[in-house]
Parts: sequence; structure tokens; C-alpha cells
Amino acid sequence: MNVNVGDILVMKKNHPCGCNRFLVLRSGMDFKLRCENCGHEVMVARSKAEKNIRQIISTGEDNKA
Repeated sequence: MNVNVGDILVMKKNHPCGCNRFLVLRSGMDFKLRCENCGHEVMVARSKAEKNIRQIISTGEDNKA
């Protein structure tokens, strides 16, 4: 699954604040995500996060080096 920094992930389950959209701050073996509603940041293992992703909204910032 191709997830880049700056993408917005729509998850299957909601954050306790009620929002299900998260901004990707870091990607690698785990993801650092920020809730779009309350701003809470969480670290999630890549395997667990990929199971819960419903949609990836790309920001258009492709890394073309």
C-alpha cells in the first residue's frame, strides 16, 4: 500500500472525538497520524493501520526526484 507523508487516511473506525480522517505525519514501519478534528497524534504499527484504512486521499505531492 502506497501511503505518503501529507496524505489523509479515512479509517474504518472513528477516533474517540468522532472523526475518522487522519493526516499522515510520518510513514515507515509505523505511521504517525494526526486526527483532523482534535489534533491528537498517535503512532500506529503499519500492519494494523493498513487493515483499518478505508480510503487514501492523496494531496498531490508526489515525490518525483
